[in-house]
Order: sequence, then structure tokens, then C-alpha cells
Amino acid sequence: MNAPLKPIRRKLDIRNGRVDLSHGSGGRAMAQLIADIFHHAFGNEWLQRNDDQAALGVLPGRLVMTTDGYVVSPLFFPGGDIGSLSVHGTINDIAMAGAAPKYLSASFIIEEGFPLADLKRIAQSMGEASRAAGVPIVTGDTKVVERGKADGVFISTAGVGVVPDGVNLSSDKARPGDAVLVSGSMGDHGVAIMSRRSNLEFGVEVLSDSAALHELTGEMTAIAGGSLRVMRDPTRGGLAAALNEIAHQSNVGFLIDEARIPVKPQVAAACEFLGLDPLYVANEGKLVAICAPEAAEALLARMRAHPLGEDAALIGHVIEDDQNFVQMTTSFGGGRIVDWLSGEQLPRIC
Repeated sequence: MNAPLKPIRRKLDIRNGRVDLSHGSGGRAMAQLIADIFHHAFGNEWLQRNDDQAALGVLPGRLVMTTDGYVVSPLFFPGGDIGSLSVHGTINDIAMAGAAPKYLSASFIIEEGFPLADLKRIAQSMGEASRAAGVPIVTGDTKVVERGKADGVFISTAGVGVVPDGVNLSSDKARPGDAVLVSGSMGDHGVAIMSRRSNLEFGVEVLSDSAALHELTGEMTAIAGGSLRVMRDPTRGGLAAALNEIAHQSNVGFLIDEARIPVKPQVAAACEFLGLDPLYVANEGKLVAICAPEAAEALLARMRAHPLGEDAALIGHVIEDDQNFVQMTTSFGGGRIVDWLSGEQLPRIC
């Protein structure tokens, strides 16, 4: 008796192929896309089960969950791409609670006609970022929309983490006298996006600071304990937005020193050329920390000992202010109010 014939499984034409509507139809083409691109890039024990969900063990401690969407333009930029950015951004939202990130999910909205080679590149970047961070992508979804209904690919993510005992950070905990620290230079990500978007050359290439911060925040919470009040990643709206949000949530004000805020010379030059203020430009691998004044020096030293905090700086302190103003002493010795961003300075930045 002849052996039964096995169905011939054609491989995706990654080099020349493009996404079409059949890749979101739920049939063979969709299964092939998921297997050849996403499972290949993210592969782990949860995805191998091919379930519509991931069954996870119950974790001890307080759970933290976050969700985010990524629509950055362009999709590929100096220092990263939408794939690694979506992993880093979700991990960082969890890390700002002092939590250890454990699992991620990812959902893709893909436009008909999107090159398979670019989709594979994005998926591989996501997989590499999640493995480097030790936070697996355990479940996901794929949808395809008609040509012209999206801009290449959009990614939505969710993440789950666990807060260790003794850590209780919140944006309403800043107190007058507390110190304000940043982990490094401001504005790198936004300028990297704008340089590629506008085809600008600044002599020295500006790279996005996109990075997962959970190892740095883990060291910070370990050394500072209850002296660490708040952590926030200054993404859209930059440092200015982050401080204004904390000021209103804690009902305090801030007094910061412009001369102490680290900004790379090439970023400052690019912002001047583009008419931007670095304080309002997005970051994707930096954090703001508010801590008790007596813990500031030790915390700053620990941050500077980590590769992602080498340029950390103490930039000011919390003050009493019923108006919740963020005040800044300028480099020229004057003063200004660092107000909320008016309008959208840099759209599609993350």
C-alpha cells in the first residue's frame, strides 16, 4: 500500500512577497504567516501550543499590567524600529512601578501590500529585544486591513509584571524637599525619529535611546527602598510632560536647573535647527526618579554604575506650590515656567 501523500507546504517568499488579505483570513495563508514569521521570531513554550491564549502560573506579589500602542513613523530609525520599541516601551511602563516584567502580548494590524521582508525584520527585532530582556511574548494576534487603511504596520502590546514586597511607587507620593533625578540625556529618541523623517544630517548620527530599563529600576528599588517615591519614563511630551504630570498628581511644584539637565550636543544642535525644546522631546530609554533627599547621592551613584544610567544627574527638587508649577532656573541665570506641551510637537513618535 502506498503511503499517504503529505500536503506540499510552500514557504513564504520573504524576499519578494507582500502581505495580502488572505494572511488575515484565518486560513492556511494566515497560519503560514504566523508560523514562518511570528513563531520563528518569538518562539517559546507558550506559543508552541498554538492556543488562543497563554496559560500562566499565578505569580506571588502584586500584579502590574499595562497596555500600549505603537504607530511610529518611520518604522525603522537610527537605534531601533517599531518592533524593539514596542517591547522596550511596554517593559518600561511596568518597570516604572518598581515591578519585574514577566510576560508580553502583541497584536499586529498590517496593511495589505506590506513587504514580508520588513515584517520579518520587525518580528525578529521584537524577538531579540524580548529575549535580551528575559520577558517572553506569550500570545498575540494578527489582522490585515485593506491597502490605504493603515500605514504599514501598527503594534499593540500588553505586559504583566510583579511588584516585590516593600516597593510602593506612585506618582502621588512626591513630597517637598525630595530630589529629582534623571537617568541620562534628554531628547535622543525624538531627534532620531525627526532626523530620519526629514532626511537631515547633523554630522554625528543621533541614535534612539530605546532600551529596556527593568534591570536598572530593579537595582534602584533594591538600594533605595521606601526612599524612592516615584519613577516615570519621559516618553511623549518628554521631561516637561512627566514633571507636570507628577506635580499635579502629588499637588507639589518642581524647581529644576537647566544647566544640570543632560542633553547631548548633537541633540541640542538638532533641536535648535528644528525649533524644538529638548525638554519636550520624547525619550524611550530614560527615566525620572523622585526620592527622599537623604537617599539621592547613593541612588545617583548606583544609577551611574549601570550602563543605562551612566549620565544620570540630579537636576532639582520638589517644592511646595499650590499652583503645581514646574519652574526652571535657566542657563543664563533667569527663570521660566516649564508648562504643559501645547499641541503636538512631534506626532507619531512612538
